[in-house]
Amino acid sequence: MNDMYLKFGISEAVLAYADKTEQGLTERFKAIDRNAEYCQLKVIKAMQEHRVSEGCFEGSTGYGYNDLGRETLEAVYASVFHAEDALVRAQITCGTHALALAMAANLRPGDEILSPVGKPYDTLESVIGIKDAPGSLKEFGITYRQVDLNPDGSFAFDRIREAIRENTKLIEIQRSKGYATRPTLSVERIGELISFIRSIKPDVICMVDNCYGEFTEPIEPTDVGADLCVGSLIKNPGGGLAPCGGYIVGKKEYIEQCAYRLTSPGLGKEVGASVGLNRNFFQGLFLAPVVTAGALKGAIYAASLYEGLGFPVVPNGTEPRYDIIQAVTLGSREGLLAFCKGIQAAAPVDSYVTPEPWDMPGYSDQVIMAAGAFYQGSSIELSADGPLCEPYNVYFQGGLTWYHAKLGVLMSLNEMAKAGLIRL
Repeated sequence: MNDMYLKFGISEAVLAYADKTEQGLTERFKAIDRNAEYCQLKVIKAMQEHRVSEGCFEGSTGYGYNDLGRETLEAVYASVFHAEDALVRAQITCGTHALALAMAANLRPGDEILSPVGKPYDTLESVIGIKDAPGSLKEFGITYRQVDLNPDGSFAFDRIREAIRENTKLIEIQRSKGYATRPTLSVERIGELISFIRSIKPDVICMVDNCYGEFTEPIEPTDVGADLCVGSLIKNPGGGLAPCGGYIVGKKEYIEQCAYRLTSPGLGKEVGASVGLNRNFFQGLFLAPVVTAGALKGAIYAASLYEGLGFPVVPNGTEPRYDIIQAVTLGSREGLLAFCKGIQAAAPVDSYVTPEPWDMPGYSDQVIMAAGAFYQGSSIELSADGPLCEPYNVYFQGGLTWYHAKLGVLMSLNEMAKAGLIRL
């Protein structure tokens, strides 16, 4: 086996160090596999209950009326997430679009959004209006406030209580860490936060940004009281086969509003051609639990290896996992570039190119992204990215298989060693 890795240019020193670490991860990996088995059965059961058939794989065109596959897929998603309804569409372009859609559909002028977990993803700043942008919610008279987490990552319950006002209409809870090093929220913790908020304002809409978290646990935020749960199909639930799209699951009244915003008032869920993508969406969802498990193993592997070399990592090598993202604080521009160079070199697509920082839309600093993916921007595929600013954190995620994730981590270590940034 080592001979095969040597063909990728990985040094024997890197392989020897990594092999010792991997031997200590057996029990962690078994637990991930057990969760994947449970989630796999959950998906299959939902598909059986809604009588998924070969006819569901046919695509519609034009208006998309009477699309059996699209309607069945949305029923399956609702069942998997134990929600009343779902909107699963290729016309939802990304996770940011799905979040913007859910908020714009269910908020009106004078309403307020409150984030009780600090600043959201950079791309949401323009949506909300934290950063001025044409068409932001701020332009429509919708305001935003946030309550930061405590320094230890716990919820600031007293400050949250004070922040909830009469016009607070929607609570935005981001499950994953984004470009930060705070802990990712478990579903259990999200449930505790929702229960607390409901004790203060029962009619507020609780929306969870579920990106990167699907199938990492046996339950989802809709199991613990979330009214809306939002994500991208080119992340976990698409299983690497969905080439685009997003989903919103939750209470029927809010999903209906989302459908009217996505298409048109009076049309809603009745239109929206699936243009031949139904098979990809169904099969991707079927594979998603196992694909997510491979990504989780890769994240734990990366955390353990880099932590062993003295780099700060979030989560650390022993903490429970609630999303597929691994943050590593590399401490230098050179480290960030070397890490991403290694990930790119491990890719099946565009392995021969060198990633360069660029002014990515929606971000304040230049961002470097390594991703030799079959689908552009697919975060469930092996990738790494980070903003070119202190403390030079890299965010590693994905890997359609554990073996590919492992190769990517090894290649990143190899590039770090070649650059003289680590000693083995």
